[in-house]
Amino acid sequence: MFAGMRTFVDGIAIYRDFDRPGVGAPAVVFPGAGLVGLDFWSIATAGTVLYDRAGTGWSRDVALPRSATSVATELRDTLLAAEVPGPWILIGHSLGGVYARRFAQLFPADTRGLLLLDPGHEDLFDYLPPAAADLNAAMKPDAADLPDLTAEQIAAARVAYARLLAAWPPSVRDELVDHHLAHWRTGLLESANLESDVYPEVRGGGPVPDVPVTVLSAGAGNPAWAAFGEPELIRQALDGIRKLHESLAAASSRGEHRVLDGATHQYLHIEQPGAVLDALRDLSQKI
Repeated sequence: MFAGMRTFVDGIAIYRDFDRPGVGAPAVVFPGAGLVGLDFWSIATAGTVLYDRAGTGWSRDVALPRSATSVATELRDTLLAAEVPGPWILIGHSLGGVYARRFAQLFPADTRGLLLLDPGHEDLFDYLPPAAADLNAAMKPDAADLPDLTAEQIAAARVAYARLLAAWPPSVRDELVDHHLAHWRTGLLESANLESDVYPEVRGGGPVPDVPVTVLSAGAGNPAWAAFGEPELIRQALDGIRKLHESLAAASSRGEHRVLDGATHQYLHIEQPGAVLDALRDLSQKI
């Protein structure tokens, strides 16, 4: 790990002082479920703050899943304690996009803009075909019921991660891969209350401030869907998600929706970091 990049604030690991030139206003990243701050190294520039929310990465342990309010409040407290100047652009990926919008509901004066990377949303199932609910349920097994990874699975995953994170500095990549192989259940645990608690929490949480919003959709969707659904159902679901993202962007007077062709849900920021940074730069210019 490079010296000085990781610091702790009340047990929360944060990463800052990146040496790439900045692309706009200070930005803070809400990682998606199962991902941690260092997974977003590819889009970290001067002024960017990455972090591991409690219960993930190198931050202190807490019971998972959590409420969106607790996650958002924890991040704000951490940023203030670390004296990170705000207000901030929030970059939220997947579940992190839901958390980012909850932050904006709770702390509108601290929210300068939203860059949402293939985000989840409380109205998701209104845009999907009915059969997609079964597809969604099939993709969310109970983490406690899953067996440990075999030696062969670990070896294959290590090769895949090394390829995916080839641009990462070796010391960062090795530490990150080891973490994911040891804590692969975290994503399932974090998202276990998404439909039952977090979506209703955000739905009833009040308005999101009318700040610039850019929503990026992963053009290739989630490749894991292919193991659970027929091609036509997957196509309909992907179309529905794009319409949802269009609607989410349109709710802002300075909203924009972009589709990243070929990008996948989990790793669009790794597969197309330039497109994400372009979107962040363009968003900053609307402020």
